[in-house]
Amino acid sequence: MMRAIRRCGFILLMWLPLMSHAGTISTAEIVSQTTSAALSCMRWMPVGMCFWLRCSIYECNVETSIKVGHYQPDAVVSSYNELGSNPWTEIRSILGAAQSYAATGLLGSLLAVPIESAGNRTEGGQGNKDHRNLIFRETDVIGHPLGSLSDVLAGTGYLCESETTSFYPYFMSSLDALSWRMEIPEMFYPASLIPGMREIGTWPLQTWGGVYPRTGWTTQAEEPKAAAINAQRAGDIVTRNGQPHIYDQIEPSSSSDQRIWSPGPLVEDDPATGEWQMLLPKAESSCAVFGTNDLASANGWGGGRVDEEGDYAWNLWRPYQCCEKEGQFFLFDINWINYPP
Repeated sequence: MMRAIRRCGFILLMWLPLMSHAGTISTAEIVSQTTSAALSCMRWMPVGMCFWLRCSIYECNVETSIKVGHYQPDAVVSSYNELGSNPWTEIRSILGAAQSYAATGLLGSLLAVPIESAGNRTEGGQGNKDHRNLIFRETDVIGHPLGSLSDVLAGTGYLCESETTSFYPYFMSSLDALSWRMEIPEMFYPASLIPGMREIGTWPLQTWGGVYPRTGWTTQAEEPKAAAINAQRAGDIVTRNGQPHIYDQIEPSSSSDQRIWSPGPLVEDDPATGEWQMLLPKAESSCAVFGTNDLASANGWGGGRVDEEGDYAWNLWRPYQCCEKEGQFFLFDINWINYPP
């Protein structure tokens, strides 16, 4: 079923009306904001050469092709309060009802936490202040609208094919309700138990929070940072194989026209594995990793990034290297510079 959605999702979405109001973003707006950030986030450059062996009946020759590197928007990652209410309007129109039905069905009956519960909350009374900033959010990872377009443009030899398919749902927390809400088995990982492991930021001087446990619960005073933690966790899951979650891995491309060096797993604080561009609520035209040290800032990183409805969305840009196939056999490659820079 998931594969069927992958193939037909783009066609269906093209026929849906576009809506825009507070707390939401449309496909057209995502494309526009992505395009406006291309010069800053893409960082295209020639990085080396690839060498190929081309053989015919009569002889064999060594051919070359340029090796390029660039970031490209692989996915839109949304973090939001209400079940089935992804701020991406077209995704909500198609998948919102299905998400609610799946989560409130069999899974809902297994959960101790009410399935409809979400958003900001104060846990405990005056005598228990440890959980007063405990926040829960739904999070989705959806293939970027321009992902499939990159496959078409890759034929020029100057762009790499994306590992993602446009509009394809790689992760929906509503379908992963048992792990995303109950922390099973995430609570048993060493990084969930040992402070300082897999922290977003510089622990212990300043940290936004831990990547583990990779669930929808965060303890964070600033709402935008809490949403960013959820986005990082979802990105961590979908770029790895064999995780104890219900998801579809973003896998290396099996292109027959290019040799591609995959971005690999997303790692917090490491721009060489991926960077984020905020789409909602603040449209930004630059990319960066989460975990900025804002201790000296009057407003903090979250200043100007708070959404009144608790809806957030980012582009996940990941770095690729590739070269066009110019022969039957790949021999070797050389890099003039390190990439990502």
